[in-house]
Amino acid sequence: MIKHIQEGDNMFEGTTILAVKKNNTLAIAGDGQVTMNQVVVKNSARKIRKIYNGEVVAGFAGAVADALTLFDKFEKRLNESRGNIEKAAINLVKEWRTDKILRRLEALLIVGNKEHLYLISGTGEIIEPDDGIVAIGSGAYYALAAARALNKFTELSVKDIAFESLKIASDICIYTNDNIVVEEIE
Repeated sequence: MIKHIQEGDNMFEGTTILAVKKNNTLAIAGDGQVTMNQVVVKNSARKIRKIYNGEVVAGFAGAVADALTLFDKFEKRLNESRGNIEKAAINLVKEWRTDKILRRLEALLIVGNKEHLYLISGTGEIIEPDDGIVAIGSGAYYALAAARALNKFTELSVKDIAFESLKIASDICIYTNDNIVVEEIE
């Protein structure tokens, strides 16, 4: 199970991103809430994107500017590696850990394609979940539990599992809303 990841003294709150991968299909879902100092400042942020000609999906949680910086760095590494998601993840983590400025960024990324799904953190972790389900952000535990249950006990598609799990998390977590975006790769 993925636990909340702490960088310094800050716990990431303010969003939920969930990825579900089964066979050669991947869906990543994210809510749209942006929270600053316990105040909702935006309801429709887009934290999930398809990149590399639609072959890779990425989602982020954490400080927005930090997450966008890391997202751009990952996309650059992905282009340099000609779409090799594993190599791009490794190169991003190396840069993230060794660069004095990047080391201070507080964000997490989930990236995936048909073959691989990774959670990437600045502390050097590149985690590929055993069951093809991973979540980050303040509602991660709720979304992860819901996704595992729906995956095990229903015949829903990965897209529907991701959406419904995030919907459940939004009903429980005050930092997650129900303005859900899902990107899928089949």
